[in-house]
Amino acid sequence: MLKQRELSDCADLFELMQHQDVYPYVRQKTRYFDEFLFTTKQAIEEEERGELVSRTILDEFDQPIGTISLLDIEGQYGFLGTWLGKPYHGKGYNNLAKEAFFAELFFDLDFESVFMKIRKTNIRSQKAAEKLPYAFCADALRPALLEQLNTGETQFTLYEVSKSSFQMYIHGREFETVYEQQLEA
Repeated sequence: MLKQRELSDCADLFELMQHQDVYPYVRQKTRYFDEFLFTTKQAIEEEERGELVSRTILDEFDQPIGTISLLDIEGQYGFLGTWLGKPYHGKGYNNLAKEAFFAELFFDLDFESVFMKIRKTNIRSQKAAEKLPYAFCADALRPALLEQLNTGETQFTLYEVSKSSFQMYIHGREFETVYEQQLEA
C-alpha cells in the first residue's frame, strides 16, 4: 500500500497529478516533469535528513497512485499532505493509505500528532477528514495554530489526529474482532 519515494515512480505520479481535480490541491505543484523529478529528489533527501516523511501510495497491483507526506515537522508534530490521482478517488485508497501512514508515524517513528490543514473551499477533503473515526476538528482546541494558518487570503479548517485517538481506534477494532470471534464460537 505504501513504499518509500523513488524516482522511478515519477512519470506515473506526474501524469496523475496534472488532472484539474487534483492539481489545485497538491502542495508542491510542478508544471514540468523535470521539476517534479527534482522536487521528488529533494523530498528523498529531506527525508534522509529527518525533515519530512513521504511515501508513494500504491494500488493493489503495486502501481503508484498518489503520495502521502508529513511536512513542516516540528518535534513530534507535523502536517499531512496527501493526494490521489483522479481515477482512484472514492475507492477507499485514501483511508487505507492514511491508516498505514499513521501507524508508521505513531508506532514506528513515535510522532505525537498529525495536523491536516484543509482549505475551506476543499469540501471533498473536509468530508474525507470528517469520515476518519480517529480525526477531529481542532479549530477550537488549537486557536493559536489556526490563527497562524489563516493569516493569508486562503482560509483553512484544522483537523488533528493524535497518537492516542489513533491508538483507541486501532484497539477498538481489535476488541471488536475478538468480540465477533467469541460470538461465532
